[in-house]
Parts: sequence; C-alpha cells; structure tokens
Amino acid sequence: MSSEERRIFRADRGDAAHRIDRVLVRRLADIPDLSRTRFQAWIAEGRVRINGVPVTRPATRRLALGDEVEVLLPDLPPPRPAPAAQEMPLTILHEDDWLIVLAKPPGLIVHPAPGHRDGTLLNALFWHLRDAGGAIRPSLVNRLDKNTSGVLLAAKTGEAHGRLARALRSRASFKEYLAIVYGAAAPHGRIERGILRDPADTRRMITSKTEGRASITLYETVASVSGAGALSLLRCRLLTGRIHQIRVHLKSEGLPLVGDPVYGEPRWKGIPDPALAAACRDFPRQALHAHRLAFLHPMTGECLDVTAPLPEDLQGLAAAAGLE
Repeated sequence: MSSEERRIFRADRGDAAHRIDRVLVRRLADIPDLSRTRFQAWIAEGRVRINGVPVTRPATRRLALGDEVEVLLPDLPPPRPAPAAQEMPLTILHEDDWLIVLAKPPGLIVHPAPGHRDGTLLNALFWHLRDAGGAIRPSLVNRLDKNTSGVLLAAKTGEAHGRLARALRSRASFKEYLAIVYGAAAPHGRIERGILRDPADTRRMITSKTEGRASITLYETVASVSGAGALSLLRCRLLTGRIHQIRVHLKSEGLPLVGDPVYGEPRWKGIPDPALAAACRDFPRQALHAHRLAFLHPMTGECLDVTAPLPEDLQGLAAAAGLE
C-alpha cells in the first residue's frame, strides 16, 4: 500500500461526538490487523487531520457532524493469509450481496487463533464463498464466545464490514439474548454498572458503580420457577456491547447463568428435584443464546431483523425446568 494513499470521509451521525481513534477503527475496518493503539500512533505522528488541522491527541477532539477527516496511510505490511477454506455445515439465516447472517452452534470457535488455526466458523465461511470472486473476503462483524450460540453477522467485503460495524453501534440496532439463570428475577430490570477487567485475573471482567466502561443491560422475565432452587428464563437486551456483559451483569444481580464456567455458581445443589439438579450440574456451557439481531441494512436502508432458533441443548434445559 502506497505511503501517499489518503482516505478522506465526512463524519456522519454515527461518528458525531465520538473520539477520532474510535471512529477510525470503524471507518478503516477494511484494513486488516489494525487496532486502536496503531491508530493512536498515527494520530501522534500527525497523519490524521480534521478540517485540515492535524490532530495529535485522540482524547482532545471529538467529531462533529460534517467534519472532514483525512488520514495519510503509511506503508503497511501485507495482510495475513486468508484462513483456509474448510467444508463445514453452516446454518444461514440471511444472505445477500454484502452480508451473511448465521446461526452459530454452541462449542464452535468463530475465528482462527493460536491453537485453533482451523475448524472455525470463519474457515467454513471461506468455503461457502470460495467461488464468489477475489473481491469477497468474509469477516466477522460481531463475535460470540465459543460456548454462546446464536446470531452471528459477517461482511463479505471490507467496505461492507465498516458500514455494518457502524450500523450495529447505532441506536437503531437491536441485540436480544435469551438466558437461563439461577434465582427468581424481577419481571423487568435495568442493570447499569461499569465493566472493567478483574485486576486479579485479566481473563475475567468485574462490575463497578464508579469505574469501568459504561454498560447497560435490560432484561425481562419470560418464565420462572420459584421456591427452592429457583430458575428464570430471561430475555436480555444490550444497550452497550462489552466483553462478557450479560454474564457479568447478571452475576452482579445475583442471577448467574446456569453452566457458566467463569461467572457461575453451583446453585444446582439447592434444587430439590434430583433430575433437574443433575441437568443444571451437567449443562456443558453458559446457558446463553444470541436470539435476535436487528439493524438498518447500510446498503439498502431496509430493516433487517433476524432470529436464531433456540438450540436443542437449551430447549432441553428449559423443558426440564418447566420454563415454557
């Protein structure tokens, strides 16, 4: 890529009031292997201008609607080789020229990583799109943990990825999850606590009323079983998208997910029904499912509203608990 290449765009409503480094992450999503840290280095080097004026510190300037942003791109290393295309089953919920929406099963890793270079959902996507032409390079717009099932969105091109990332961050988007938790939940709830990494274990997240990234989860009780060993089926809506947000927010409310290996609790011991206690004890993953995703299609302007059916393991757990 030439060191003289420039990218120029005008800030839209999705960019307004946001820090320039965060906006660049979304706007330049077609450039592989770039992070906020790298963009911050470019800003410090004077490679980013807003309305013709260099910006040297990302925190000092938030974009306004209509601002012109110019980025001078340095020489970049060649992109990493594309993941190997592997023939694997995919459950496709929607597909068009720009994007594909999938129902991810539990237990499947979504992206190649050290120790998991193949056998991932992205490998399967490359196989599915193997005859689509050189311009097609699928990339995941949202992520799900290995043991969370549900709706997963992928873009077919870099341009589509950037637009879809902005669409998912807009207030018009809608993310809904289903969760089976220990405890008797209120009919409705709003959890508003900051989320930050646990200083004692950076693989975990914790909540705080005074620290961390602002995070909001809404929930509604769909069904519940009261008494000793109470269980609830919740419909959760994310107003923000943080790592492990639903899992750590529900734990902070005394409603840990059944089967959660990180934030769960062995409350199955208090369930008087031996069969149900065993079903909860042996459930092999966090009982969480990305049920619904809705957003404005950035290419067509239409509202795309996609639902992933509840997988068999969660259907069985809900039936065993009487959570109809």
